[in-house]
Amino acid sequence: MELYIDDRQDKIELDEEVFNIVEKAIKETLLFESKPLSFEVSLTFVDNEGIRELNKQYRNIDRETDVLSFPLYEDSSISPAPMLGDIVISAEKAWAQSIEYGHSFIREIAYLTVHSILHLLGYDHMEEEDKSIMRAKEKEIMKRLKIFKKGKED
Repeated sequence: MELYIDDRQDKIELDEEVFNIVEKAIKETLLFESKPLSFEVSLTFVDNEGIRELNKQYRNIDRETDVLSFPLYEDSSISPAPMLGDIVISAEKAWAQSIEYGHSFIREIAYLTVHSILHLLGYDHMEEEDKSIMRAKEKEIMKRLKIFKKGKED
């Protein structure tokens, strides 16, 4: 697996622990989905303003969000593709959410990465049934990563 990380923000200091959990989360998600580890993934960290601009440009939603996923192919049956897609995470929003939800920044980054890779693999959460499937997969992958919500191990 090739992972390209670009830190384009200066609000939150990112270190090797962050980059390592991103890589681990991507690998675990691909393994969970029985996908090859031969994919390339690009991950860019931005601030709230940067992700707001992208959200407005690509989704016509003029507000910040935590993560955006840009799959290379809309058709998930195209496999294996060398480049899976692009992920953009607002480090600033992830930091705020980690405080709001009462868990670590590392947990939040891991969760957003898992969530985004599932999107790149074709999962969505627009319909309640799809949301339920995606949430169950996220929960199981986070268990495999041994990253739990505060006070929970399920």
